[in-house]
Amino acid sequence: MSDPKISVGIITVSDRAHAGEYEDHGGPALVVACEERDWEVIAQAVVPDDLDRIQTTIRGFSSQGCGLILTTGGTGIAHRDVTPEAIQGIMRVEIPGFGETMRMRSLEITPNAILSRSLAAVVDSSLVVALPGKPSGAVECLGFVERAIPHSVKLALGVPTSC
Repeated sequence: MSDPKISVGIITVSDRAHAGEYEDHGGPALVVACEERDWEVIAQAVVPDDLDRIQTTIRGFSSQGCGLILTTGGTGIAHRDVTPEAIQGIMRVEIPGFGETMRMRSLEITPNAILSRSLAAVVDSSLVVALPGKPSGAVECLGFVERAIPHSVKLALGVPTSC
């Protein structure tokens, strides 16, 4: 029997996109990436760089049944970049290997990858992966860790696994 589709929520974190000053490209790029992997996107949002809004949206998507929640944006070192702090404030456990892998592989593409604070964690019953805000970077980083996602989602959901 094949595994059920992974249910995904995508959150774009951007003050400008939330205010309508900038068109969100990261969220749509991740939708396409999920569809290519046969994952089902069931929720999407654009939120400002605000700790409480990010946390509320993550928790809302988890309660809607998103086994995987992808965020794009807010992982750099600018003053308003608070996505990692938002996730860390509500996580059960951080999974350091995701962030380490994304940074190491991204360094092969751009020296600025060293500035990334991308991470993954379990929040409630969801795997949350914080990806860069640049659409190409978000999709690339997702590709670097995608093989670990199905097993991680099962563990986050409490589904028994064979390995």
